[in-house]
Parts: sequence; structure tokens; C-alpha cells
Amino acid sequence: MAPSAPRTRAAAALRMKQIALDNQSRTIRRLRAQLATERQGLATMKKELEDNQVALEASHKVIAGLTEIGLIMFKKIEKMKVKKQQAKASHVECHQKFQARIQEAEDSMQAQHLIIEALEEKDSLIQTIQGLQEANDAPAPFDDEWEEETENTRTKKKLRIYL
Repeated sequence: MAPSAPRTRAAAALRMKQIALDNQSRTIRRLRAQLATERQGLATMKKELEDNQVALEASHKVIAGLTEIGLIMFKKIEKMKVKKQQAKASHVECHQKFQARIQEAEDSMQAQHLIIEALEEKDSLIQTIQGLQEANDAPAPFDDEWEEETENTRTKKKLRIYL
């Protein structure tokens, strides 16, 4: 029996080594499969990161463009505010000028009305004087030519009122 025992031990040792190698092979295959899975996951993550990078760069370009547009709009708004203030100041100035012109016209109209009233009173007095002179058989101090001038003068003054 002695000769078979070393063989059995050697065979058992070989079988143990074979089992260990088989286990190592299975472990290596399992690790290779895990590595392949991890590589696929990393490739997917890399693709997603690249896509995100592209999207981020596009987003930065859009933001830069919008910022530029915003600055341009801000400048335009500032210019419009300045123009609005200038227009308002111009409007106030024009309003004041028109008010002054209106006041001058009203003053002129009042003066003309006073003149017209004075002329009407004068005309009334002249008619009264003429009436009294006629009643007293006195000669008329005014001739027809003077009355025509007075009417022309009144017409001219009335035209000034309307102008």
C-alpha cells in the first residue's frame, strides 16, 4: 500500500491545485466580466459628461448672448429715458411759451376791448353832441369824411382783434 499512498497524495495534491486553479479561473472570469461592465458604465458616463459639457458650453454661449442683449437693451432704455426727459423739458418749455403767448393775446384782447369800448363811448358822445347841436340848430363840426375814417379805423382794429 505504500506505493499507492504517495500517488494518492500526489493525485490529491494535483486535484487540489486543479480546484484552486479552476477557482482562480472563475474568479478571473467574474472579475473580467465586472471590469467589462464597469468599462461600459464608464463609457456611458464619459458620453454623458461629454454631452453635458457640450450642453454647458452651449448654455454659456446663450447666457453670454443674452447678457449682451441685456446690456444693449439697458443702454437703449437709458437713451430712451434721456430722450423722454428732454422731450418732457421741451414740452414744459413749449407749454410755458404758449401760456405766455396766450397771456399776451388775452392782454392785447383786453386792451382792444377797452379801446373799442372807449371808441363806442366816444361815438356815443359824438352822436349825443351832434344830437344836441341839431337840436340847437348849430353847424355839425364833423363832416362825412371823418366818419368814414372812423369806420375804417374800427374795421382795422376789429381785424387786429381776430388776428
